[in-house]
Amino acid sequence: MISFQTNPAAYQHWQLAFEGPVARLRMNVKEDGGLMPGYELKLNSYDLGVDIELYDAVQRLRFEHPEVKSVILESAKERVFCAGANIRMLGGSTHVHKVNFCKFTNETRNSIEDASEFSGQRYLCAITGTAAGGGYELALAADHIMLVDDGNASVSLPEVPLLAVLPGTGGLTRLVDKRKMRRDLADVFCSIEEGVKGQRAVDWRLVDEVVVSSKFQEAVDERAQAIAGGSDRPDNESGIELEPLEIGGDETHLHYPHLDLSVDRTTRVATLTLKGPTASVPDDLAAAKVQGCHFWPLALIRELDSALLHLRTNEPETGTLIFKTQGDAEQVAAYERFLLQHRDDWFIREILLYLKRTLKRIDYTSRSTFAFVEPGSCFSGFLADILFAVDRSYMLEGQFEGDDRPAPTIRLSELNFGPLPMGNGLTRLETRFLGEPDTLEKARSLIGESLSAEAAADAGLVTFALDDIDWEDDIRFLLEERASYSPDALTGMEANLRFAGPETMETKIFGRLSAWQNWIFQRPNAVGEQGALKCFGTGERPHYDQKRV
Repeated sequence: MISFQTNPAAYQHWQLAFEGPVARLRMNVKEDGGLMPGYELKLNSYDLGVDIELYDAVQRLRFEHPEVKSVILESAKERVFCAGANIRMLGGSTHVHKVNFCKFTNETRNSIEDASEFSGQRYLCAITGTAAGGGYELALAADHIMLVDDGNASVSLPEVPLLAVLPGTGGLTRLVDKRKMRRDLADVFCSIEEGVKGQRAVDWRLVDEVVVSSKFQEAVDERAQAIAGGSDRPDNESGIELEPLEIGGDETHLHYPHLDLSVDRTTRVATLTLKGPTASVPDDLAAAKVQGCHFWPLALIRELDSALLHLRTNEPETGTLIFKTQGDAEQVAAYERFLLQHRDDWFIREILLYLKRTLKRIDYTSRSTFAFVEPGSCFSGFLADILFAVDRSYMLEGQFEGDDRPAPTIRLSELNFGPLPMGNGLTRLETRFLGEPDTLEKARSLIGESLSAEAAADAGLVTFALDDIDWEDDIRFLLEERASYSPDALTGMEANLRFAGPETMETKIFGRLSAWQNWIFQRPNAVGEQGALKCFGTGERPHYDQKRV
């Protein structure tokens, strides 16, 4: 079982250092520290374990170090920045692991860009040596790239000529969408093995500046300080320690303080039950910060993030995710008012951004997703956004026989209309009601109301409202029907339906790029016995089936 829980004291591959408003995040991959046996992580090449640490470091920089305003991303090894994803690891991994590895690396690089754009914690990448493949893709996540001009350092995306795969961590998309590189020059760049160095790298917009060796470190330090000067992060605030999560249970039942996860491997269904707060809203912002990572919204988000990553990586045959909630909707609404009241504070801002990123994991999941609104639910505000993230939602009309709990309701808040956009730049309600501005405005007018099943269905906020008589049979038929379909066809259908509206760099990465890489990772030209990934480093030339498909 792969765990996503780590901390700086346990890092094998990354080093963190702090110099006032500037942090240094140094890549120093341990060659024999691979997540699985069978390969060595030479030349700062990486596997999922390296990226798990990177994700943790980015999270901690945001929450634990509010004083950090710029981050220098660099290598602790001489003459190499990063050789990218480890080829032996890719060649020996299952298809599922390769695809999920690429998805997580994409999400991690997106979190770096999210920190730069929304948290005032901007990244500078200092390349001394070669940055190849995924190594250059890591650099592309930064705001500013500096390359040493020593005749050796270079950047490259050699996946197509060397490995018969694509730069799987957004490289192609970031070249033309983010760095605005001309497509003909990008075609040249992605077709050569040796890469580009020196002034040509600047001219082609591959990096932002090149500096001679003797002045490189001084220039990097000056640039990092200048970048830090434009940040709105506080100077003298204490950070929020991200303590280890409390996780109990066994392989099929995980219990967190605010979330329960159960997996039925017979039906291939996982149920996530998110729990509302049990304590009252803190008296003020200072009290919330004293609670730290135990402050209910942050605690719940961390647990949901952990559960979703666990399901993705360790339960690949679980095809359906069911989301439920339990708790007092009034308490949830009170916490939401607190978040909105203090949204300009760095800590609350980070919580809302973390919530946005975690909800995107639901958007991007390769599983069928449903939400069930039952008595005792608290689908209010940001928890209600789950109803608009899933593929379908079912809400009970009235009560279950013998259940004295009141009929369920749902409640909208301001958080459903702006702060939590999807990857397409729209809220989930804007995406849901694309082309229906009147319906969207009607939903906005319902903010704060406790909506019954009938009212929610009339407003288009749930897929179906069912009474007690139909509930059990309809839900059983839904799950049985879904389980009978091809998982490949479902993944394609769901991913195509979830992202109506404009295409962005993010939707290209998780839609177009991920779909192509998923396909290419199954092609003999890449992964067959005579494919490029298997032949790389052996001295044998790969054998390609030349038919264009």
